[in-house]
Amino acid sequence: MVATTDITVTRAERSKLKETDFDKLVFGRYFTDHMLEADYEDGEWKNIEIKPFQPLLMSPSLAALHYGQAIFEGIKAYRDKAGNAFIFRPQDNFRRFNLSAKRMQMPEVPEYLFMEGMRKLVAIDKNWIPDKEDYSLYIRPVMFATDEVIGVKPSDTYKFLILLSPTGPYYSAPMRIYVEEKYTRAAPGGVGFAKTAGNYAAALQASAVAKEKGYDQVLWTDALQHKYVQEIGTMNVFFVIGNVAITPGLEEATILEGVTRNSAITLLKEMGLKVEERSLSIDEVIDAHKKGTLKEVFGTGTAATISMIKELKYKDYIIHFDTDKWTVAPTLKKWVTDIREGRREDKYNWMWKV
Repeated sequence: MVATTDITVTRAERSKLKETDFDKLVFGRYFTDHMLEADYEDGEWKNIEIKPFQPLLMSPSLAALHYGQAIFEGIKAYRDKAGNAFIFRPQDNFRRFNLSAKRMQMPEVPEYLFMEGMRKLVAIDKNWIPDKEDYSLYIRPVMFATDEVIGVKPSDTYKFLILLSPTGPYYSAPMRIYVEEKYTRAAPGGVGFAKTAGNYAAALQASAVAKEKGYDQVLWTDALQHKYVQEIGTMNVFFVIGNVAITPGLEEATILEGVTRNSAITLLKEMGLKVEERSLSIDEVIDAHKKGTLKEVFGTGTAATISMIKELKYKDYIIHFDTDKWTVAPTLKKWVTDIREGRREDKYNWMWKV
């Protein structure tokens, strides 16, 4: 195994930090001074380097461009009151990244490269972590096929990158959500559980249609009956019905096992709610609303954190929520944010010190 000391570091001659307006951060638009790059060739990872952020030189025949072998992750780093840098639950993203790799017939990325490479990169660019509440340094590991040949088969070579991007809140206001009945995100036996690029490309059409109707995102339903809820755009989803928080289960492998989802389940139980991971039909949601037991609906995700939903539309039935009166989602968001930013005890050891 290659030691972490074998990660070569080439520093940028000039930092872009002072030129970046942290009051006007757009998600995924700005990047730090450095990135990590590595190549998979002849069955091993080579050329591991932290270097100045720069374009890549690629062949038009690059396999990833033609056949979609590409996966990624989303992670966030924060600074506490003392200025120390921490990454939120990166071990879970590391595990999920390699689950995606296995499903997409790609090589696993070893721990020294993913975890220690990320730690070293964030340490170098930690001054890019915004010192503002609900802001963070977004970490994007990505791997894609690099064979320069047109042919439908797993690539023999791959490139692995880690990029860093300072960012503010992904959704700044409660959302309006459209329940999708025509398009399908994932089916049993597919790649719904994998964080592969093609999943997001396939979702663009439905999202565009929803936005034309005035909605922010779609709530996906199952592929067979379009009856059971799955996830929302880039987020998992929770429904608070009575004193129970319900979120779709993972057994059919059609939705992403979200790291923020898992964190929410833990904290909701700590708040005294019962949590159920199970199939939930949109009819059950509508029925709960008619009975007055549907209290809150919110999304969870790395980029979005905890995002409240103020409107849910299914066919001609529209549910409106007064999110100012909510207690569960706002408390959950505060607890997660306070743990990440060092204001609440990290009793579950979620924060990984850089």
